[in-house]
Amino acid sequence: MNNKIMYKLIFTTLISTMLATGCGGSSSKPQLEQPSIVEPALSEPALTVEIPVAGNSWILGKVNESDSLISAQGITNWTNTDDELVTYVYVSRLGAMNIGVKGKVLSGKSSIEVSLNNQQQLVELSNTSEEVVFAGEFTVEETGYQQVIIRGISSSSGTFPQLSHLMIGGAAAEGDNYYIQNDFYWGRRGPSVHLSYTKPNPGENNEWFYSEIEVPKGSDTLGSYFMTNGFGEGYMGIQVNSESERRVLFSVWSPFHTDDASLIPNEDKIVLLGKGAGVSTGEFGNEGAGGQSYYIYNWQAATTYKLLVNIKPSEEAGNTDYTGYFFLPETNKWKLIASFRRPKTTTYVSNQHSFLENFNTGAGQFERKGLYKNQWLYSESGQWYPLTEAIFSYDETAQRQDRLDYQAGVENGVFFLKNTGFFSENTPKYTKFEVKPSAQPVIDFNALPPR
Repeated sequence: MNNKIMYKLIFTTLISTMLATGCGGSSSKPQLEQPSIVEPALSEPALTVEIPVAGNSWILGKVNESDSLISAQGITNWTNTDDELVTYVYVSRLGAMNIGVKGKVLSGKSSIEVSLNNQQQLVELSNTSEEVVFAGEFTVEETGYQQVIIRGISSSSGTFPQLSHLMIGGAAAEGDNYYIQNDFYWGRRGPSVHLSYTKPNPGENNEWFYSEIEVPKGSDTLGSYFMTNGFGEGYMGIQVNSESERRVLFSVWSPFHTDDASLIPNEDKIVLLGKGAGVSTGEFGNEGAGGQSYYIYNWQAATTYKLLVNIKPSEEAGNTDYTGYFFLPETNKWKLIASFRRPKTTTYVSNQHSFLENFNTGAGQFERKGLYKNQWLYSESGQWYPLTEAIFSYDETAQRQDRLDYQAGVENGVFFLKNTGFFSENTPKYTKFEVKPSAQPVIDFNALPPR
């Protein structure tokens, strides 16, 4: 028997007894008026934390749909039952978690399924103005990132609800919770992670920067940039640009600071000195501006690639020349990517570093990892120096704790960087890592392709 029926029976029995006996059992006393029965209110559990769908949700496993269906308003125009909405939130406590959604239907009724850790609850929405709808109580079994998946089950209108927020509450939500609250663009891209290599020969000028990269199988995800040879004025590395296109990229920034390449004065523009066959060149913007080159090349996971950059003052006083090479395993030869001249600059290799980033917001749900190997500098005096010490850092997205899925370390004797995908382990900023020197490069600089 449920509590409401039990409550009514007890209350009715009590009133009937009072009416039959009166106060003290005398029938001559006036009868009391029977009070109305008031049922106890059954309130829904509190949902105290609002997680914006716009910044924290994707269409599970799908890149294009994540960008087309999710906007500043949350998820809209959702009609396909195969498009599952996944929302991530990092929680620091175990226990019960109440989950709800904030949203509305355009018309009719719509049913959705909310799941967490293989626990499911069906919810029906019929409200045409935005409301918070409770889905049910779930259990958080491990702290860290939680993956809440919402599936469209049925809709009388053909369109599933427009959802602006995932709502959570309960014991598991009472600790520190981490999710993207403000900068949705950078948050959806995920944290960028960096390794800064300690210069092993202070006081000397280094003209060459050599390194190797291997991307493990399954980590070559769309939108990845495995930047291997970073220097004070630019960078070089490999990218996954689409399902059918991959690139080797080499860029040099202009000394004129702007994100709009069209604003660079002629005297501050990067000058192209030469490029290899099949290499595209041009200007770039958005994150600084300057000269860019790329070679479309179908590099593969689980394969080690070699990259080489030459930086030294130009024959024209006050300028510096930058040249990037990529070693093609299939031909066993170095390929010229491009050579640029940077005005108003006199330098050698400086600020040697690597990084890993995702440049596709729809792919911010996928994990990526790179093995950064065998870094060396070659000095002006003709000496190779291994880079065996690296310091880890990350960008503002991680600094603000919008995303906590960032990591670095040493694996099988080489440095690694890992980010995105909503794994729960992370590495403290400025952690120092060391490796033992690997095989010294053997390069005949005079045999390299002319620029």
